[in-house]
Amino acid sequence: MNEQEIKSMIQDILENMSNDQNTNNDDSANEKLSDDTVSVGSEVEEDKVLPDITKIDIKKQFLVPHPHNKKGYLKLKSYTPARLGMWRTGVRYKTASVLRFQADHAAAQDAVFNDVDPELPKKLGFLETQTECTSKQDYLTRPDHGRKFEDDMVKKIKDNVTMHPKVQIVVGDGLSSTAIEANIEDILPAIKTGLKSYGLDFNDKDVIFVKYARVGIEDQIGEITDADVVCMLVGERPGLVTAKSMSAYIAYKPTVDMPEANRTVISNIHDGGMPAVEAGAYIAEMIDKILKNKKSGIELKEVENAQSN
Repeated sequence: MNEQEIKSMIQDILENMSNDQNTNNDDSANEKLSDDTVSVGSEVEEDKVLPDITKIDIKKQFLVPHPHNKKGYLKLKSYTPARLGMWRTGVRYKTASVLRFQADHAAAQDAVFNDVDPELPKKLGFLETQTECTSKQDYLTRPDHGRKFEDDMVKKIKDNVTMHPKVQIVVGDGLSSTAIEANIEDILPAIKTGLKSYGLDFNDKDVIFVKYARVGIEDQIGEITDADVVCMLVGERPGLVTAKSMSAYIAYKPTVDMPEANRTVISNIHDGGMPAVEAGAYIAEMIDKILKNKKSGIELKEVENAQSN
């Protein structure tokens, strides 16, 4: 399909959308007058693009005509990014709602199937490693390959990372490259600053970046480095709310095949959840607590509960 055919197809779609709006004036007014909704005209100048529909704040978007209690509905929506009150045109969803759903779904797919920008680990001075996975397809279909290094990678870590550290930071792409690119440059300085306030630190050059990483890879890194605490920052499986969510999995002296319950998890790190800078300070506090108690996960919770009683 050439450029002219694409432009013609877009023009036809926009004209159909405009016709839908003209036959549904009440609903259209809600869409077009809202600051949080992309209004679509019947004409687009050559070489111009539509506004980014993903900039709409779902929590504020309100498309229900003649609501019984608009104030109450908006208050309910403010507590959740769920798609409430999207309304309909006949038996189908409204055009703006469908386009936003498709855009969010595409963003989630991109986060999973795209790799982290190869320049990012280099720019930040990370030690670059890769699990046994040989491709994205291998990573998605063989989770066990994402939890283990080949021998050459084990040697690379031993030759380039300080052994027996108090804190070992690991960055893994996980299931969202977008999450790493969106958060990592803000969260690492916050963790470092927080750790310094507790008399702790980590060497920037010792941060390990793992391509095709599953959470379990931190266990082997714990064994290789003999770190007291391993903190792994990893991109989480994206959904339709955000593709930028990252989590921190923190473990005290992790070992291969240790119980998953031994991990302390800080999740929902993104601009619509816990901001990266705030999360960095909290992660530093948690690392200090884990080091003092020499436990993480459920075992740490049990100690905290006993101390509070």
